[in-house]
Amino acid sequence: MPTGSHVAAAAQAGTITLGGDLTVNRLGFGAMRITGKGIWGPPADPEAAQATLRRAIELGVNFIDTADSYGPNVSEELIAQTLMPYPRDLVITTKVGWVRHGAGVWQHNASPAHIEAALHGSLKRLHLERIDVYQLHIPDPATSFDASMETLARLREQGKIRHIGLSNVTQEHVERALKIVPIVSVENRYSFSDREWDYLVDHCEAKGIAFLPWGPMAQGRAADEVIQKIALDRKVSTAVVSLAWLLRRSPLMLPIPGTSSVKHLEDNMAAAQFQLTDAEFAELGAVAAKPYWLRV
Repeated sequence: MPTGSHVAAAAQAGTITLGGDLTVNRLGFGAMRITGKGIWGPPADPEAAQATLRRAIELGVNFIDTADSYGPNVSEELIAQTLMPYPRDLVITTKVGWVRHGAGVWQHNASPAHIEAALHGSLKRLHLERIDVYQLHIPDPATSFDASMETLARLREQGKIRHIGLSNVTQEHVERALKIVPIVSVENRYSFSDREWDYLVDHCEAKGIAFLPWGPMAQGRAADEVIQKIALDRKVSTAVVSLAWLLRRSPLMLPIPGTSSVKHLEDNMAAAQFQLTDAEFAELGAVAAKPYWLRV
């Protein structure tokens, strides 16, 4: 993919509709890595980070995932600084639930007061009147989960949130949340070689909820071997194979690979045009079906 070309590559992965009214291309962009080391402070190379964001839009990405804790605030500010005025079809999802006090330091806070203050902060930084998809980044052990969700539901009723998502949750959290407010997405760690949340992917698919896998690249000895074999045979990167597997895993899968490099971004976006053969998908499935201790 030539850097200067306008190729809506992300569209080739197909689309997914969130909440019945937001249709996006099914290969998005995670904006955590456009911040500094330890997800703290500004990026070492702000121009490279901005170039990556602009290239994502050129490649047809219209779903960007961020959070107020990335930086903190830096990712949201860079997105606005770089992409405003936003493309009409761009959906930005941001999250609340972590408070930052230093590089690598993450502290829970999903109290009703914090959620409301954090939402207003994100609206201001992103220069938006409403967040299209606002996610609870992680349940707070010091706050009632229902109280957090009721706060999000109230802010949705006020028109400040269009749709609500969850992150780092269990199936029980999803079911409890659905009793309070509609949920359009779940974002958990998931990849070919890290399938702890397999059952939750299936549950979300049955419920019509999009699944956003973070940490989407396969890792582990056996996983690497079979993915490297396919990548070598097909002359693509292992990232492409990992993302292509996710796209085939479920029609409601919405991968959000992140990077601060245009080159890596372009490589990731190539997955939208790559199709695993039935034999390759079956070979990967055979590895995934083995007990964990036999495939790591």
